[in-house]
Amino acid sequence: MNESVIRQKIARLRAGKMPRVLDLFSGCGGLSLGFHAAGYEIAAAVEFDRDAAKSHGTNFHKGAAAHCLARDITTTPPATLTSALGLGKPESAFDIIVGGPPCQAFARVGRSKLREVADHPEAFRHDPRARLYIDYLDYVDICVPVAVVMENVPDMLNHGGHNIAEEVAEVLDSRGYACGYTLLNSAFYGVPQMRERMLLIAIHRELAGEVHLPEPTHWIDLPPGYEGSRAVALKLLANTDNSAGENHYLPAIDAHPKKGAKAVTAEEALKDLPVIDARAQMKDGTLKRGARRFDVPLAYGGADKQTGYAKLMREWHGFTGRDKLLDHVIRYLPRDYELFARLKAGDQYPEAFKCAGLMFEEALARLDKRPRKNSAAWKALRDSIVPPYDPGKFPNKWRKMEPDKPARTLLAHLGKDGYSHIHYDSAQARTISVREAARLQSFPDGFVFCGTMNPAFRQIGNAVPPLMAKAVAESVLEQIRAALCEPGRLAKVAGAR
Repeated sequence: MNESVIRQKIARLRAGKMPRVLDLFSGCGGLSLGFHAAGYEIAAAVEFDRDAAKSHGTNFHKGAAAHCLARDITTTPPATLTSALGLGKPESAFDIIVGGPPCQAFARVGRSKLREVADHPEAFRHDPRARLYIDYLDYVDICVPVAVVMENVPDMLNHGGHNIAEEVAEVLDSRGYACGYTLLNSAFYGVPQMRERMLLIAIHRELAGEVHLPEPTHWIDLPPGYEGSRAVALKLLANTDNSAGENHYLPAIDAHPKKGAKAVTAEEALKDLPVIDARAQMKDGTLKRGARRFDVPLAYGGADKQTGYAKLMREWHGFTGRDKLLDHVIRYLPRDYELFARLKAGDQYPEAFKCAGLMFEEALARLDKRPRKNSAAWKALRDSIVPPYDPGKFPNKWRKMEPDKPARTLLAHLGKDGYSHIHYDSAQARTISVREAARLQSFPDGFVFCGTMNPAFRQIGNAVPPLMAKAVAESVLEQIRAALCEPGRLAKVAGAR
Protein backbone atom coordinates (compact mmCIF):
# COMPACT_ATOMS: atom_id res chain seq x y z
CA MET A 1 0.00 0.00 0.00
CA ASN A 2 2.82 2.41 0.90
CA GLU A 3 4.45 2.00 -2.51
CA SER A 4 1.12 2.81 -4.17
CA VAL A 5 0.75 5.97 -2.07
CA ILE A 6 4.32 7.02 -2.81
CA ARG A 7 3.76 6.57 -6.53
CA GLN A 8 0.56 8.63 -6.40
CA LYS A 9 2.51 11.42 -4.73
CA ILE A 10 5.29 11.12 -7.28
CA ALA A 11 2.71 11.44 -10.05
CA ARG A 12 1.30 14.54 -8.36
CA LEU A 13 4.75 16.13 -8.11
CA ARG A 14 5.56 15.18 -11.69
CA ALA A 15 2.41 17.06 -12.74
CA GLY A 16 4.00 20.22 -11.31
CA LYS A 17 2.20 20.44 -7.98
CA MET A 18 3.96 22.03 -5.00
CA PRO A 19 5.24 19.59 -2.38
CA ARG A 20 3.07 19.80 0.76
CA VAL A 21 4.92 20.03 4.06
CA LEU A 22 3.91 18.85 7.53
CA ASP A 23 6.13 20.42 10.19
CA LEU A 24 6.24 18.39 13.43
CA PHE A 25 7.56 20.09 16.58
CA SER A 26 7.41 23.17 14.38
CA GLY A 27 8.02 25.93 16.88
CA CYS A 28 7.20 29.28 15.31
CA GLY A 29 8.24 27.97 11.91
CA GLY A 30 11.94 28.35 11.04
CA LEU A 31 11.98 25.15 9.00
CA SER A 32 8.59 25.95 7.52
CA LEU A 33 9.77 29.37 6.39
CA GLY A 34 12.83 27.95 4.66
CA PHE A 35 10.72 25.35 2.84
CA HIS A 36 8.11 27.98 1.97
CA ALA A 37 10.82 30.18 0.46
CA ALA A 38 12.05 27.22 -1.62
CA GLY A 39 8.63 26.74 -3.18
CA TYR A 40 6.89 24.23 -0.91
CA GLU A 41 3.36 24.53 0.44
CA ILE A 42 3.19 24.58 4.25
CA ALA A 43 0.11 22.42 4.76
CA ALA A 44 0.11 21.92 8.55
CA ALA A 45 2.14 21.90 11.75
CA VAL A 46 2.06 20.29 15.16
CA GLU A 47 3.43 22.38 18.03
CA PHE A 48 2.81 22.07 21.76
CA ASP A 49 3.76 25.63 22.84
CA ARG A 50 0.76 27.96 22.61
CA ASP A 51 2.60 31.12 21.52
CA ALA A 52 4.75 29.29 18.97
CA ALA A 53 1.73 27.49 17.50
CA LYS A 54 -0.08 30.80 17.15
CA SER A 55 2.97 32.33 15.46
CA HIS A 56 3.07 29.46 12.97
CA GLY A 57 -0.62 29.73 12.15
CA THR A 58 -0.44 33.51 11.88
CA ASN A 59 2.46 33.48 9.44
CA PHE A 60 1.55 30.51 7.24
CA HIS A 61 -2.25 30.32 7.45
CA LYS A 62 -3.33 33.95 7.89
CA GLY A 63 -4.26 33.37 11.51
CA ALA A 64 -6.87 30.66 10.83
CA ALA A 65 -7.98 29.43 14.25
CA ALA A 66 -7.55 25.73 13.45
CA HIS A 67 -3.93 26.28 12.42
CA CYS A 68 -3.13 28.51 15.43
CA LEU A 69 -4.15 25.85 17.94
CA ALA A 70 -1.41 24.25 20.05
CA ARG A 71 -1.37 20.47 19.72
CA ASP A 72 0.35 17.66 21.63
CA ILE A 73 1.64 15.05 19.21
CA THR A 74 1.06 12.32 21.80
CA THR A 75 -2.68 13.00 21.77
CA THR A 76 -3.01 14.08 18.13
CA PRO A 77 -2.68 11.16 15.72
CA PRO A 78 -2.43 12.00 12.00
CA ALA A 79 -6.10 11.33 11.25
CA THR A 80 -7.17 13.68 14.04
CA LEU A 81 -4.90 16.41 12.68
CA THR A 82 -5.99 16.15 9.05
CA SER A 83 -9.66 15.94 10.05
CA ALA A 84 -9.39 19.09 12.20
CA LEU A 85 -7.70 20.97 9.36
CA GLY A 86 -9.97 19.66 6.59
CA LEU A 87 -7.10 17.96 4.76
CA GLY A 88 -8.71 14.60 4.07
CA LYS A 89 -6.95 11.33 4.73
CA PRO A 90 -3.47 11.59 6.31
CA GLU A 91 -1.83 9.32 3.75
CA SER A 92 -2.81 11.72 0.96
CA ALA A 93 -2.36 15.06 2.76
CA PHE A 94 1.43 15.55 2.84
CA ASP A 95 4.46 14.94 0.67
CA ILE A 96 7.24 15.98 3.06
CA ILE A 97 7.59 15.70 6.84
CA VAL A 98 10.06 18.02 8.54
CA GLY A 99 10.91 18.79 12.16
CA GLY A 100 12.80 17.28 15.02
CA PRO A 101 11.50 15.66 18.19
CA PRO A 102 13.54 16.62 21.27
CA CYS A 103 16.46 14.21 21.54
CA GLN A 104 15.54 13.67 25.20
CA ALA A 105 12.55 11.76 23.82
CA PHE A 106 14.75 8.80 23.03
CA ALA A 107 17.91 9.32 25.03
CA ARG A 108 18.90 6.32 27.16
CA VAL A 109 16.59 4.02 25.18
CA GLY A 110 19.49 2.57 23.22
CA ARG A 111 19.79 1.17 19.72
CA SER A 112 18.35 -2.28 20.34
CA LYS A 113 15.34 -0.89 22.13
CA LEU A 114 14.77 1.76 19.47
CA ARG A 115 14.58 -1.03 16.93
CA GLU A 116 12.11 -2.91 19.13
CA VAL A 117 10.03 0.25 19.51
CA ALA A 118 10.01 0.70 15.74
CA ASP A 119 8.96 -2.89 15.11
CA HIS A 120 6.62 -3.37 18.06
CA PRO A 121 5.37 0.07 19.14
CA GLU A 122 2.38 -1.17 21.13
CA ALA A 123 4.69 -2.93 23.58
CA PHE A 124 6.23 0.40 24.54
CA ARG A 125 3.25 2.73 24.35
CA HIS A 126 3.60 3.65 28.01
CA ASP A 127 7.36 4.19 27.99
CA PRO A 128 7.78 7.98 28.38
CA ARG A 129 11.30 7.80 26.96
CA ALA A 130 10.08 6.33 23.69
CA ARG A 131 6.65 7.90 23.31
CA LEU A 132 7.59 10.92 21.19
CA TYR A 133 9.75 8.71 19.02
CA ILE A 134 6.83 6.33 18.47
CA ASP A 135 4.50 9.18 17.57
CA TYR A 136 7.02 10.69 15.18
CA LEU A 137 7.39 7.31 13.42
CA ASP A 138 3.62 6.93 13.39
CA TYR A 139 3.35 10.12 11.37
CA VAL A 140 5.98 8.89 8.91
CA ASP A 141 4.30 5.47 8.62
CA ILE A 142 0.76 6.78 8.27
CA CYS A 143 1.41 9.89 6.17
CA VAL A 144 3.90 8.11 3.89
CA PRO A 145 6.00 11.14 2.86
CA VAL A 146 8.36 11.00 -0.09
CA ALA A 147 10.99 12.70 2.08
CA VAL A 148 11.76 13.39 5.74
CA VAL A 149 14.01 16.15 7.09
CA MET A 150 14.99 16.13 10.75
CA GLU A 151 16.96 18.88 12.51
CA ASN A 152 18.36 18.84 16.02
CA VAL A 153 21.28 19.74 18.26
CA PRO A 154 24.75 18.28 17.51
CA ASP A 155 24.52 16.27 20.75
CA MET A 156 22.08 14.02 18.94
CA LEU A 157 25.18 12.29 17.58
CA ASN A 158 26.47 11.65 21.09
CA HIS A 159 23.64 11.84 23.61
CA GLY A 160 24.26 9.78 26.71
CA GLY A 161 26.61 7.55 24.75
CA HIS A 162 24.12 6.97 21.92
CA ASN A 163 24.25 8.22 18.35
CA ILE A 164 20.54 8.92 18.11
CA ALA A 165 20.83 10.28 14.56
CA GLU A 166 22.25 6.95 13.38
CA GLU A 167 19.53 5.05 15.24
CA VAL A 168 16.82 7.17 13.60
CA ALA A 169 18.46 6.73 10.19
CA GLU A 170 18.51 2.95 10.63
CA VAL A 171 14.79 2.86 11.33
CA LEU A 172 13.96 5.12 8.38
CA ASP A 173 16.25 3.00 6.23
CA SER A 174 14.17 -0.04 7.18
CA ARG A 175 11.06 1.91 6.16
CA GLY A 176 12.35 2.30 2.60
CA TYR A 177 14.22 5.58 2.74
CA ALA A 178 17.74 6.44 1.63
CA CYS A 179 19.20 8.38 4.59
CA GLY A 180 22.13 10.57 5.50
CA TYR A 181 22.89 12.93 8.35
CA THR A 182 25.60 15.46 9.12
CA LEU A 183 26.51 18.57 11.10
CA LEU A 184 25.99 21.94 9.40
CA ASN A 185 26.86 25.46 10.56
CA SER A 186 24.33 28.15 9.69
CA ALA A 187 27.05 30.73 8.96
CA PHE A 188 27.92 28.71 5.83
CA TYR A 189 24.42 29.37 4.47
CA GLY A 190 24.17 33.15 4.78
CA VAL A 191 22.94 33.31 8.39
CA PRO A 192 24.75 35.95 10.52
CA GLN A 193 25.16 33.42 13.31
CA MET A 194 27.51 30.51 13.95
CA ARG A 195 24.97 27.85 14.86
CA GLU A 196 25.90 24.18 14.63
CA ARG A 197 23.02 21.78 13.95
CA MET A 198 22.45 18.14 13.12
CA LEU A 199 20.61 17.61 9.85
CA LEU A 200 19.12 14.32 8.67
CA ILE A 201 17.67 13.89 5.17
CA ALA A 202 15.70 10.82 4.10
CA ILE A 203 14.27 10.38 0.58
CA HIS A 204 12.16 7.40 -0.39
CA ARG A 205 14.02 4.89 -2.53
CA GLU A 206 11.37 5.20 -5.21
CA LEU A 207 13.08 8.54 -5.84
CA ALA A 208 16.67 8.23 -4.65
CA GLY A 209 19.30 5.63 -3.95
CA GLU A 210 21.30 8.11 -1.87
CA VAL A 211 20.95 11.62 -0.49
CA HIS A 212 23.07 14.72 -0.96
CA LEU A 213 23.81 17.68 1.29
CA PRO A 214 23.30 21.37 0.45
CA GLU A 215 26.33 23.22 -0.89
CA PRO A 216 27.63 26.03 1.35
CA THR A 217 27.08 29.55 0.02
CA HIS A 218 29.33 31.41 2.51
CA TRP A 219 32.53 30.75 4.40
CA ILE A 220 34.22 31.59 7.69
CA ASP A 221 36.96 30.12 9.85
CA LEU A 222 34.96 28.95 12.85
CA PRO A 223 36.35 29.74 16.33
CA PRO A 224 38.08 26.86 18.16
CA GLY A 225 35.11 26.33 20.46
CA TYR A 226 32.94 25.22 17.56
CA GLU A 227 35.51 22.76 16.32
CA GLY A 228 35.82 21.36 19.85
CA SER A 229 32.06 20.92 20.17
CA ARG A 230 31.95 19.22 16.79
CA ALA A 231 34.71 16.83 17.85
CA VAL A 232 32.73 15.86 20.96
CA ALA A 233 29.59 15.26 18.89
CA LEU A 234 31.52 13.13 16.40
CA LYS A 235 33.41 11.14 19.05
CA LEU A 236 31.16 8.09 18.78
CA LEU A 237 31.50 8.08 15.00
CA ALA A 238 35.29 8.15 15.33
CA ASN A 239 35.08 4.96 17.39
CA THR A 240 32.64 3.18 15.04
CA ASP A 241 33.71 0.62 12.45
CA ASN A 242 32.06 1.71 9.21
CA SER A 243 33.31 -1.21 7.15
CA ALA A 244 29.90 -2.86 7.20
CA GLY A 245 28.30 0.25 5.69
CA GLU A 246 25.97 0.75 8.64
CA ASN A 247 26.99 4.33 9.23
CA HIS A 248 24.68 6.87 7.57
CA TYR A 249 26.88 9.83 8.49
CA LEU A 250 27.87 12.15 5.62
CA PRO A 251 30.82 14.53 6.11
CA ALA A 252 29.72 18.13 5.56
CA ILE A 253 30.81 19.80 2.33
CA ASP A 254 33.76 22.10 2.96
CA ALA A 255 33.21 25.85 2.76
CA HIS A 256 36.10 28.02 1.59
CA PRO A 257 36.69 31.47 -0.01
CA LYS A 258 36.75 30.20 -3.58
CA LYS A 259 33.24 28.72 -3.27
CA GLY A 260 31.23 31.46 -1.60
CA ALA A 261 30.87 34.90 -0.11
CA LYS A 262 32.29 35.88 3.25
CA ALA A 263 29.96 35.09 6.16
CA VAL A 264 27.40 37.76 7.02
CA THR A 265 28.44 39.72 10.11
CA ALA A 266 26.38 40.95 13.04
CA GLU A 267 26.83 44.56 11.96
CA GLU A 268 25.73 43.80 8.40
CA ALA A 269 22.63 42.18 9.84
CA LEU A 270 21.67 44.89 12.33
CA LYS A 271 23.08 48.30 11.50
CA ASP A 272 20.03 49.59 9.58
CA LEU A 273 17.69 48.97 12.53
CA PRO A 274 16.58 51.89 14.75
CA VAL A 275 19.04 52.95 17.48
CA ILE A 276 17.88 52.20 21.03
CA ASP A 277 19.85 54.17 23.61
CA ALA A 278 19.08 52.14 26.73
CA ARG A 279 20.59 54.62 29.21
CA ALA A 280 18.71 57.56 27.72
CA GLN A 281 15.43 55.65 27.66
CA MET A 282 15.88 54.62 31.28
CA LYS A 283 16.43 58.24 32.32
CA ASP A 284 13.42 59.62 30.44
CA GLY A 285 11.16 56.77 31.63
CA THR A 286 10.40 55.19 28.26
CA LEU A 287 12.26 52.05 29.34
CA LYS A 288 10.96 50.59 32.59
CA ARG A 289 10.18 47.35 34.35
CA GLY A 290 7.24 45.28 33.11
CA ALA A 291 6.04 43.10 30.25
CA ARG A 292 7.24 44.14 26.81
CA ARG A 293 4.37 44.13 24.38
CA PHE A 294 4.70 44.79 20.68
CA ASP A 295 2.57 47.92 20.62
CA VAL A 296 5.06 50.78 20.15
CA PRO A 297 5.99 51.30 16.49
CA LEU A 298 9.55 52.43 15.68
CA ALA A 299 10.41 53.94 12.32
CA TYR A 300 13.25 52.22 10.48
CA GLY A 301 15.59 55.02 9.48
CA GLY A 302 19.05 53.84 8.51
CA ALA A 303 18.26 53.57 4.79
CA ASP A 304 21.87 54.52 4.05
CA LYS A 305 23.03 51.60 6.20
CA GLN A 306 21.19 48.83 4.38
CA THR A 307 23.34 45.90 3.35
CA GLY A 308 22.34 43.16 0.94
CA TYR A 309 21.36 41.04 3.92
CA ALA A 310 19.26 43.83 5.46
CA LYS A 311 17.41 44.31 2.16
CA LEU A 312 16.69 40.59 2.04
CA MET A 313 15.23 40.75 5.54
CA ARG A 314 13.10 43.76 4.63
CA GLU A 315 11.93 42.50 1.24
CA TRP A 316 11.52 38.72 1.76
CA HIS A 317 8.73 37.58 -0.56
CA GLY A 318 5.55 37.08 1.41
CA PHE A 319 7.08 38.54 4.58
CA THR A 320 7.95 42.10 3.57
CA GLY A 321 8.67 44.47 6.43
CA ARG A 322 6.38 47.39 7.13
CA ASP A 323 7.35 51.06 7.48
CA LYS A 324 7.73 50.59 11.22
CA LEU A 325 8.83 47.84 13.61
CA LEU A 326 6.69 46.68 16.52
CA ASP A 327 9.00 44.12 18.13
CA HIS A 328 12.23 46.11 18.38
CA VAL A 329 12.04 45.91 22.19
CA ILE A 330 14.75 45.24 24.78
CA ARG A 331 15.15 44.08 28.36
CA TYR A 332 15.08 46.36 31.36
CA LEU A 333 18.52 45.81 32.96
CA PRO A 334 19.30 49.07 34.79
CA ARG A 335 22.27 47.72 36.77
CA ASP A 336 24.18 46.77 33.66
CA TYR A 337 23.81 49.43 30.97
CA GLU A 338 26.92 51.37 32.03
CA LEU A 339 28.83 48.12 32.26
CA PHE A 340 27.72 47.11 28.75
CA ALA A 341 29.04 50.42 27.45
CA ARG A 342 32.52 49.76 28.87
CA LEU A 343 32.93 46.22 27.58
CA LYS A 344 34.96 45.55 24.47
CA ALA A 345 33.73 43.43 21.58
CA GLY A 346 34.27 39.75 22.41
CA ASP A 347 34.38 40.31 26.18
CA GLN A 348 32.69 37.60 28.23
CA TYR A 349 31.64 37.33 31.87
CA PRO A 350 35.11 37.27 33.50
CA GLU A 351 35.94 40.57 31.76
CA ALA A 352 32.55 41.98 32.68
CA PHE A 353 32.96 40.98 36.33
CA LYS A 354 36.39 42.58 36.48
CA CYS A 355 35.13 45.76 34.83
CA ALA A 356 32.20 45.95 37.24
CA GLY A 357 34.63 45.65 40.15
CA LEU A 358 36.53 48.69 38.86
CA MET A 359 33.26 50.59 38.47
CA PHE A 360 32.41 49.77 42.09
CA GLU A 361 35.76 51.11 43.27
CA GLU A 362 35.16 54.29 41.28
CA ALA A 363 31.74 54.68 42.91
CA LEU A 364 33.27 54.28 46.35
CA ALA A 365 35.88 56.91 45.54
CA ARG A 366 33.18 59.44 44.63
CA LEU A 367 31.53 59.18 48.05
CA ASP A 368 32.25 61.81 50.71
CA LYS A 369 32.23 59.08 53.33
CA ARG A 370 33.30 55.59 52.29
CA PRO A 371 31.16 52.87 53.96
CA ARG A 372 32.86 50.17 55.96
CA LYS A 373 33.66 47.06 53.88
CA ASN A 374 30.88 44.43 54.00
CA SER A 375 28.53 46.83 55.78
CA ALA A 376 24.91 47.03 54.57
CA ALA A 377 25.63 50.26 52.69
CA TRP A 378 28.79 48.80 51.09
CA LYS A 379 26.91 45.67 49.99
CA ALA A 380 23.97 47.66 48.65
CA LEU A 381 26.25 49.81 46.52
CA ARG A 382 28.19 46.81 45.25
CA ASP A 383 25.00 44.91 44.39
CA SER A 384 23.82 47.91 42.35
CA ILE A 385 26.92 47.70 40.15
CA VAL A 386 28.49 44.21 40.25
CA PRO A 387 26.61 41.16 38.92
CA PRO A 388 26.41 38.30 41.44
CA TYR A 389 27.72 35.34 39.44
CA ASP A 390 31.02 33.59 40.07
CA PRO A 391 33.22 34.25 36.99
CA GLY A 392 34.87 30.87 37.46
CA LYS A 393 31.56 29.04 37.21
CA PHE A 394 29.90 31.12 34.49
CA PRO A 395 32.64 32.18 32.04
CA ASN A 396 30.32 32.14 29.01
CA LYS A 397 27.22 33.62 30.61
CA TRP A 398 27.84 37.02 29.01
CA ARG A 399 29.26 38.02 25.64
CA LYS A 400 29.49 41.32 23.83
CA MET A 401 29.02 40.65 20.14
CA GLU A 402 31.75 41.37 17.64
CA PRO A 403 30.49 43.59 14.79
CA ASP A 404 32.78 42.09 12.14
CA LYS A 405 31.81 38.45 12.75
CA PRO A 406 28.60 36.43 12.79
CA ALA A 407 26.98 36.21 16.22
CA ARG A 408 27.51 33.18 18.44
CA THR A 409 24.69 30.67 18.84
CA LEU A 410 21.35 32.08 19.96
CA LEU A 411 19.61 29.86 22.51
CA ALA A 412 16.11 29.67 23.94
CA HIS A 413 17.71 31.08 27.12
CA LEU A 414 17.32 34.48 25.44
CA GLY A 415 13.85 34.28 26.92
CA LYS A 416 15.35 34.64 30.40
CA ASP A 417 18.11 37.26 30.24
CA GLY A 418 19.81 37.91 26.88
CA TYR A 419 23.31 38.49 28.32
CA SER A 420 24.76 36.05 25.79
CA HIS A 421 24.18 38.69 23.09
CA ILE A 422 25.12 42.19 24.24
CA HIS A 423 24.91 44.67 21.38
CA TYR A 424 28.29 45.52 19.84
CA ASP A 425 27.43 49.26 19.79
CA SER A 426 28.62 50.68 23.12
CA ALA A 427 26.59 53.85 22.59
CA GLN A 428 23.41 51.78 22.76
CA ALA A 429 24.69 49.81 25.81
CA ARG A 430 22.12 47.03 25.91
CA THR A 431 21.29 43.45 25.02
CA ILE A 432 19.73 42.74 21.62
CA SER A 433 16.08 43.34 20.84
CA VAL A 434 13.55 40.77 19.71
CA ARG A 435 13.81 41.97 16.11
CA GLU A 436 17.61 41.89 16.25
CA ALA A 437 17.51 38.31 17.51
CA ALA A 438 15.18 37.48 14.62
CA ARG A 439 17.59 39.12 12.16
CA LEU A 440 20.49 37.05 13.55
CA GLN A 441 18.40 33.91 13.00
CA SER A 442 17.50 35.12 9.46
CA PHE A 443 13.79 35.66 10.13
CA PRO A 444 12.54 38.43 7.82
CA ASP A 445 11.12 41.62 9.24
CA GLY A 446 7.59 40.73 8.16
CA PHE A 447 7.55 37.53 10.22
CA VAL A 448 5.27 37.91 13.25
CA PHE A 449 6.07 36.50 16.71
CA CYS A 450 3.01 36.06 18.90
CA GLY A 451 3.06 36.71 22.63
CA THR A 452 5.17 39.18 24.54
CA MET A 453 8.95 39.66 24.61
CA ASN A 454 10.02 36.57 26.59
CA PRO A 455 7.98 34.05 24.56
CA ALA A 456 9.19 35.69 21.35
CA PHE A 457 12.84 35.39 22.40
CA ARG A 458 12.25 31.73 23.29
CA GLN A 459 10.62 31.03 19.91
CA ILE A 460 13.53 32.64 18.06
CA GLY A 461 16.18 30.85 20.11
CA ASN A 462 14.52 27.47 19.53
CA ALA A 463 14.06 27.95 15.79
CA VAL A 464 15.93 26.61 12.80
CA PRO A 465 17.51 29.53 10.90
CA PRO A 466 15.22 29.96 7.86
CA LEU A 467 18.06 30.64 5.41
CA MET A 468 19.76 27.39 6.37
CA ALA A 469 16.39 25.61 6.12
CA LYS A 470 15.94 27.13 2.65
CA ALA A 471 19.28 25.71 1.50
CA VAL A 472 18.24 22.27 2.75
CA ALA A 473 14.80 22.57 1.15
CA GLU A 474 16.29 23.55 -2.20
CA SER A 475 18.69 20.63 -2.07
CA VAL A 476 15.90 18.14 -1.32
CA LEU A 477 13.69 19.59 -4.05
CA GLU A 478 16.54 19.43 -6.55
CA GLN A 479 17.06 15.74 -5.74
CA ILE A 480 13.35 14.99 -6.07
CA ARG A 481 13.04 16.85 -9.37
CA ALA A 482 16.13 15.14 -10.75
CA ALA A 483 14.51 11.76 -10.03
CA LEU A 484 11.20 12.86 -11.55
CA CYS A 485 12.95 13.83 -14.76
CA GLU A 486 15.02 10.65 -15.01
CA PRO A 487 13.60 8.35 -17.69
CA GLY A 488 12.47 4.98 -16.33
CA ARG A 489 13.40 5.95 -12.78
CA LEU A 490 10.57 4.02 -11.09
CA ALA A 491 11.09 0.89 -13.12
CA LYS A 492 14.84 1.05 -12.50
CA VAL A 493 14.41 1.32 -8.73
CA ALA A 494 11.79 -1.43 -8.65
CA GLY A 495 14.04 -3.69 -10.67
CA ALA A 496 16.96 -3.04 -8.34
CA ARG A 497 14.85 -4.30 -5.42
